[in-house]
Amino acid sequence: MNERPTFSPFWHRVRTMRPKLRSHVQITRQHYRGRRWHVIHDPTSNQFFRLNPVAYDFVGMLDGAREVEAAWHASLEKFGDLAPTQNEIIQLISQLYQSNLLSCDASPETEQLLRRGRERVKKKAIAQAIGIMYLKIRLFNPDRLLTAAEPVLRPILNRWGFLAWCALVLWALISVIPHWDKLAANFNQQHIFDPQFLWLIPFAFIITKAIHEFGHGVVCKRLGGQVPEFGVMLLVLLPSPYVDASSAWAFSNKWQRVAVGAAGMMFELVVAAIACFVWIAQQESGQGESVLARFCFNIMVTSGISTVLFNANPLMRFDGYYILADFLEVPNLANRSNKMLLHLFQRFVYRLKNLTPPTTQADERLILIVYGILAFAYRIFLFISITLYVLGQFFAIGLVLAVWTAAAWFLIPIGKFVHWLASSPMLSEHRTRSVAISVALITLAVITVGVIPMPDRRHGSGVVDSLAKTNIYFGTDGFVAVVHKRPGERVNAGDPLATLENRDLIEQRTGLLAQVDEIRVMIRDGVAKGDPAVADLAAERLRIGLENLAELDRRIRDLTVLAPHAGVVAGDDPAQKLGAFVKRGDPVCTVVDPAAIRIAATLDQRQAEWLLTSAEQRGEPLICQIRLISNVSTIVTADRYEPVPAGQRLLPSAALGFSGGGRFEVDPQDQSGRVAKRPQFNVYIYPAAGDNLASSVLPGERVVVRFKLPTRPLFAQWIDRLRKEIQGRVNI
Repeated sequence: MNERPTFSPFWHRVRTMRPKLRSHVQITRQHYRGRRWHVIHDPTSNQFFRLNPVAYDFVGMLDGAREVEAAWHASLEKFGDLAPTQNEIIQLISQLYQSNLLSCDASPETEQLLRRGRERVKKKAIAQAIGIMYLKIRLFNPDRLLTAAEPVLRPILNRWGFLAWCALVLWALISVIPHWDKLAANFNQQHIFDPQFLWLIPFAFIITKAIHEFGHGVVCKRLGGQVPEFGVMLLVLLPSPYVDASSAWAFSNKWQRVAVGAAGMMFELVVAAIACFVWIAQQESGQGESVLARFCFNIMVTSGISTVLFNANPLMRFDGYYILADFLEVPNLANRSNKMLLHLFQRFVYRLKNLTPPTTQADERLILIVYGILAFAYRIFLFISITLYVLGQFFAIGLVLAVWTAAAWFLIPIGKFVHWLASSPMLSEHRTRSVAISVALITLAVITVGVIPMPDRRHGSGVVDSLAKTNIYFGTDGFVAVVHKRPGERVNAGDPLATLENRDLIEQRTGLLAQVDEIRVMIRDGVAKGDPAVADLAAERLRIGLENLAELDRRIRDLTVLAPHAGVVAGDDPAQKLGAFVKRGDPVCTVVDPAAIRIAATLDQRQAEWLLTSAEQRGEPLICQIRLISNVSTIVTADRYEPVPAGQRLLPSAALGFSGGGRFEVDPQDQSGRVAKRPQFNVYIYPAAGDNLASSVLPGERVVVRFKLPTRPLFAQWIDRLRKEIQGRVNI
């Protein structure tokens, strides 16, 4: 364990000061993870500061008459090794002073207040500029509105109201289950972004989010907090209301803080439940495409789905983050996680001594490390996703946002790191070593990412396709009585696949035979009477009757569906039609020859340009491997492929679309499930002669295709993929 240095070379600057807490600050006692803490709150600036018992005892001795050094000596006598060091006291006084919680006798009070106020405004403006994707604009103070609404809602803002909320949401979920197919059918771009009802989307969003923020504010007000600010936050240029309910941080009960954090989502889900009932009523009355039904659907999407996916996400600093922090009793989770990772980096990479970690508790340390890593990875993912989306919609604005956010999230931290490396006092004795370590790390990263060739792999989805396959159809109408073969079973030419039953055909044949016999009698009578006209007419009728009899015999023979050639049954399962009435031309199944197969694969067109490059241009042959979805341990190597040199929307198989379990989005207007929403890149792959793929798969099975491209540095791979991703999204 590192020893904390007791003395500081800057102690002379504060030792004779006589600071004290301001008279208007509020102090609340809280418990985190079994330890007592004190939260100091300045209601005028809405600033908060958390102190442990030892630090709080020290601050309590600062009454404006006692010097800092005298208070420190008293703390040493009282707490011994647990007392704060001189460095910790300097940091504590500085933070309290900058937060406007402490008054000092170093300069006139009015000048202190004005200067610190200007500094807070400056820091807030800088933070707003850095977080341009989450810009906040204050509008007004909602205290009067919340004060008037709180008594009205007070009877339900309790445990009984929570139980009623649970019952309402559960009731809505149960009620929508019978209409799930209709609800799922509405989740397509054509329905949601229908130009006729497009105006409903922002209208529903603003209403639901206003109710969401109202929920935060009224619950905070109900529990004794203050809500001094209501405004609009621009979430990636999308306006969304917000309220400042940070006074809940001072609540002593963690469940009260959790309630304030969850109140917005709970109020919004109430709106979603009510909209669900109205939407169901509209569906049952046959008005599923009315304005009211569309509006309720948008409310359900905004309140029920976006709330859960975004507001409840703890990796973003929205409701879910504060709920998680209060539930785990780890305040200031995000900042302390970053400090924890920075502490570990300084300790184990730069080998600095005498560092003070953000926490000394083992379980809290683990929480900070795990959350810090996950939040950092999610931040990278969010930056890339949002940037690509905005670039695809508004290229110029997206480009500005990308450059600005990249500078704020990455370049500024790099600048701070360089400043820390050049001027930090903790590096005064090891600055040369720290610079050498930094240069070594940067060199290692550049070599690893930009110089060393690494494997480059691209993936696609495909299905096993037979070169010899025949689609089998019913040759006549009837009821499916017997199914002789099912998918996966082998058949020989002429083997029955299914047998139909149609009594009408048998009865028609019996009647037609009687008519034929009667016509033959008429012919004999005409000949016997010497009347050739009657005989000729009867002969013509006999010819027609025999043709009809032959057609009936063919249809009766077609009641038994036969295999046209040897192979394996694939595709549809005839057993699913057992007992059903089928018509002529309805599909039965497919008979394929498993000895001659290929892979029909589909790749995203944005990432398939490399496949058209010839082997000579690549410098080495392309290696392709096939892995079966049904048996991931089976890997087959391909030695030949035939790319289709143009993007196509028609997928090789419906199994590659969403409806068939694949990963490509299909056109909701197409009933076959084979028309992709965007052009894709198709390629036919042939397994190598030595790989007996036919013995382990059946045509129609899905596979994953992996192409091994020539090795090259990771940086080149990333740039290539990013360039193609932008080209696929931006139309310029």
